[in-house]
Amino acid sequence: MKVGYRFFILVVSLILFGIIDVCYAQKLNNNFYKETCSRVEKIVEEIIQNRSRSNPTLGAKLIRLQFHDCFVRGCDTSVLLDTVNDSKAEKEAIPNQSLSGFDVIDEIKTAIEMACPKVVSCADILALAARDAVSAPFKKWLWDVELGRRDGRVSLATETSGNIPGSFANISSLIQLFNRKGLDVNDLVVLSGAHTIGVSHCGAFSRRLYNFTGKGDADPSLDGAYAETLRKQCPNPASPTVTVEMDPESSVSFDNHYYHMLLQNKGLFVSDAALLADRNSNRAVIQLQRSPYSFFPAFAKSMKKMAAIEILTGNAGEIRQNCRVVNPLK
Repeated sequence: MKVGYRFFILVVSLILFGIIDVCYAQKLNNNFYKETCSRVEKIVEEIIQNRSRSNPTLGAKLIRLQFHDCFVRGCDTSVLLDTVNDSKAEKEAIPNQSLSGFDVIDEIKTAIEMACPKVVSCADILALAARDAVSAPFKKWLWDVELGRRDGRVSLATETSGNIPGSFANISSLIQLFNRKGLDVNDLVVLSGAHTIGVSHCGAFSRRLYNFTGKGDADPSLDGAYAETLRKQCPNPASPTVTVEMDPESSVSFDNHYYHMLLQNKGLFVSDAALLADRNSNRAVIQLQRSPYSFFPAFAKSMKKMAAIEILTGNAGEIRQNCRVVNPLK
């Protein structure tokens, strides 16, 4: 018997008898909970529909929560973990301090734990909740969510730096960041389209209005009339309580209106306007603006890619029983 074959037999035997614990990776799929929690999507959908009736901005909040989670440590809901002791969690970092929707995820998790204890990950719940909240006005799902993610056990505020794209990011830094996450220029433009819903605090862009280059000037790339409208809404210095629509006249409608505004130099953030500065991203903006119905399948495709960034599957990570804290070590 050859040495290589004897070694193979030995390893297989050790695995079968449990002496070696193999950490395996699984692919996400649409029927992951078919046998273990068949009602999971129905439970999420019912709670989201109920919440959306009184909160039409829920879609914007949850999709932002998912985006900020996936770009740090992958889609493992590290953003949901609370700070423990002196080690600040991701949600305490400056880019994440305006995140919301945590209570909705808590409500869904509680309901699912009652139906299927210790089975459904917070990461899958967040992916489903974000999809359902954006889809709520359409009475149908706008994209499929594949399931099978597991939850991480680490959350560090320091890791958000360099991973969450800032509102003043230029096109080269945006492309580099997205590439590091396995996303291309088209994904960058398509996912930026989520800015068609929701609001922003004035502090995220006020420098464009009052002191863009440090000389008390406005950003010349911003439409003058739009800048004046924003100045009327946002005092200087910026008030932490004042918000404005990210996509004027369409902030509760998930559509391609964002790209119309972008081509009129009315993108709210420098990172929005930056999409016009690159030939490929500019072309993608124009295509999405011209063809309103192409936005939905494009968004569905890019969301599927984003929701699979550095995921934990198989027996990696854990299934948190409470989305805000890791499970006690056994």
